[in-house]
Amino acid sequence: MDNMIGKKLDGRYLLNELIGIGGMANVYRATDLKTQNTVAVKILKEEFTQNEELVHRFKNESKAISILDHPNIVKVFDVSVTDKLQYLVMEYIDGITLKEYLNQRGGPLTWKETLHFITQILSALQHAHSKGVVHRDIKPQNIMLLPDGSLKMMDFGIARISRAENCTLGSDKAIGSVHYISPEQARGELTDAKSDIYSVGVMLYEMLSGKLPFEGDSAVNVAIRQIAEKPKPLSEVAENVPEALCQITEKAMAKNPRNRYQSAAEMLEAIDIFKQNPSVRFAYRYLADEEQHQIEKVMRQKKKESEKMMSNREKTSSPKNRTVSRTRAASPNGTAPRKKPAKKKRSVLLPVMFGMAVAFACGAAILCYLIFTNSTNPLFSSREDVDLVNFVGMQKSDIESNSAYDVFNIVYDEQYNNNVPAGEVYSQTPKPPREVKEGQTVTLKVSLGTLWVTVPEVTDFTQADAESTLKDKGLSVTVRRVVDETVAEGSVIKTSPAAGEQVASGDSVVVYVSQAKIETTCIVPNVVGLTMGDVQTALKNNNLTAGTIIQQYSDSPVDTIISQDPVAGTEVKVRTKVTLVISVGPEPEPEPEENHDDDDD
Repeated sequence: MDNMIGKKLDGRYLLNELIGIGGMANVYRATDLKTQNTVAVKILKEEFTQNEELVHRFKNESKAISILDHPNIVKVFDVSVTDKLQYLVMEYIDGITLKEYLNQRGGPLTWKETLHFITQILSALQHAHSKGVVHRDIKPQNIMLLPDGSLKMMDFGIARISRAENCTLGSDKAIGSVHYISPEQARGELTDAKSDIYSVGVMLYEMLSGKLPFEGDSAVNVAIRQIAEKPKPLSEVAENVPEALCQITEKAMAKNPRNRYQSAAEMLEAIDIFKQNPSVRFAYRYLADEEQHQIEKVMRQKKKESEKMMSNREKTSSPKNRTVSRTRAASPNGTAPRKKPAKKKRSVLLPVMFGMAVAFACGAAILCYLIFTNSTNPLFSSREDVDLVNFVGMQKSDIESNSAYDVFNIVYDEQYNNNVPAGEVYSQTPKPPREVKEGQTVTLKVSLGTLWVTVPEVTDFTQADAESTLKDKGLSVTVRRVVDETVAEGSVIKTSPAAGEQVASGDSVVVYVSQAKIETTCIVPNVVGLTMGDVQTALKNNNLTAGTIIQQYSDSPVDTIISQDPVAGTEVKVRTKVTLVISVGPEPEPEPEENHDDDDD
């Protein structure tokens, strides 16, 4: 048994049960004897109490989390840091980690369930970032899942409030967990809120595909892959995930922080747009990317030309190709004149610099051409300025039949949209109001209307097969477990809507899965006379938990149970909390009163 069980910290927090073991600290379920509330106490491991760096991290966590107040972040009630013991008293969460939940599911989540979790995580990060706190270790292991489906973020042990020291991968002190760490963290560079966004992107990838984007045979190998490799496209490992959600994941996981969402709020906005229209596509590739690609292409071509030119120059300047006069003037003494020292071979540095200058000049010229011939740029353009029309809400047929719109180069992007009637424009790029040049390309997204899908028959399928069949039809799945002794456990009883009914693509189908009857009551065991550690085991084996713990003077041995409520043999609901009275030993004898005799003398 853990030697901390049954101990009281500062005479107030009674440690009842070890509920979590971390790399540098253990977490206990405890009772606050002042309020009788259940709390969680996080204690730095004894072997680390003399480690200044870890003690600093522990203090940093308390400082970081104490300024946060959000429903999706674990609250801290008390902090104690001394030379011998360091602990945090936190809100007790009766749940499991998100990682445990993902392992139990054993595969990808539906995109709706995934976004239910991710939006809570982003909401918590938005609050933390607004307070200047960067978590830097976002991962499912640091997020608690409650029975009602809500999340609580915890473990701010390596959070950064201001620019703190950074560790490098080469020194084996890279902060964060390598499977979720951002490339800049792995390189030991300064981090900001966008590092947390990258970690959220990894979690999004994992939930939607059931796989981590990078695996390896060592932590260093995984970290290097985070820096140098792009993950396999989500669309290839999770074919049923909508394209826009793949785009959101890809942008969040961009290697360059500048290409990611710049804030949690920006990512939440993109998710909200997707929720409203799962068929949407985001324009995350910009003209600047195309310009850079063309410039690099020309630069490579010019580099080849300059290298070829340099090679030809060297050939023509070779001594073998020179015409040299063999007639030598005789010296005054009639002997052949002495040879002059050969000139040094012409340096190749000049042609290289010349070639680089030519390539740079050509690249700059092309860049200027691209910039100044852009239809939205008023400089160096002979085209007239026109007001950009707001096409949103108009019908495609009306736009095509109106010659007034011929001043624009209109491109139609037609997609199914369950919320917009067929033929109606629901988005455009660029957006008005603004002036543009004649011939400006305007991309209009036009609805094809609702894509209707027939719910397939999945009765008696296993849950996994049913989910796969429904997802292949473009439907999302919500699983509900019910007791039905006529259907094999784990098999589908029915769906809602029923098989054969028409629903919109992307709609959710509820799948009812048979499960075994769950016992809802149990018998309270007799724990009187047991020590606290043995009580925890006895109650846990009977699906019960310890509730209020009352200390009382008694002739019974210290730390043994004197009485319990409910009493042994009582039938109660599972997870009922049992009130325990624990002995603190005999009551101290009162101190004798001093006898002061009057002095008559």
